[in-house]
Amino acid sequence: MNRINKALSGAGSAESDNKLLSIYFSAGFPELNDTAAIIGKLQESGVDMVEIGLPFSDPLADGPTIQESSTKALENGMTTDILFEQLQGIRDQIEIPLLIMGYFNPMMQYGIESFCRKCQETGIDGLIIPDLPVDVYHSQYQEIFEKYGLINVFLITPQTSEERIRFIDRISNGFIYMVSSASTTGAKNTFGSEQKNYFERISAMNLQAPQIVGFGISNQDTFDLATRSTSGAIIGSAFVKFLEKNGVDAIPDFIKGIRGVST
Repeated sequence: MNRINKALSGAGSAESDNKLLSIYFSAGFPELNDTAAIIGKLQESGVDMVEIGLPFSDPLADGPTIQESSTKALENGMTTDILFEQLQGIRDQIEIPLLIMGYFNPMMQYGIESFCRKCQETGIDGLIIPDLPVDVYHSQYQEIFEKYGLINVFLITPQTSEERIRFIDRISNGFIYMVSSASTTGAKNTFGSEQKNYFERISAMNLQAPQIVGFGISNQDTFDLATRSTSGAIIGSAFVKFLEKNGVDAIPDFIKGIRGVST
């Protein structure tokens, strides 16, 4: 069983009180060689899943915090080849699911099958590619991804039609990334009625694929709200800001704050 599915089964279900916490960071940030140390510290802190951002020069879906971290990572010298080098042997210490989140252009430049093969070799469990249309994936790339045991995670927003959501649900073999709003990524202190109604509407659709909420999760309150009717939540911008300010060794403090554990 893919590690993502294993993490989602039981403990991460929408009915469970034990909600999945996934953390996103840009590979090569704050320093080029921090990638493995960050993943190790996140696992040690009790995180359920990690999304490794593959930096790209034109990250359209990302807010300013992640854009800046991506730019800094590129300035540090991060490349696709270097990321795969940093991930060599990561499975000797890391058991939790690892996903690469990035844009399709660098993957195409690398070669789609070569990229997928390298993901399998280094122990990557899935990919999140915001600019790869679900129809194109289904018709051109799904067989390649599945050949190398990779789960491709699709994004939905409050504006995604029910028909499209049903199609995404039908071809998903992992979870659906539920974008909390139509805006770019970024931390928020709370959710409004629009987001809450959206969470409830998707929950009422009884989709077969679990849903994990991303965009706007920054603290225990937003984490709890986002996971009330879903399997978990993803934190990116708030974590990146914390990491830049406090460093890798302080990561457990951030996770305790999200989980509501006293430090």
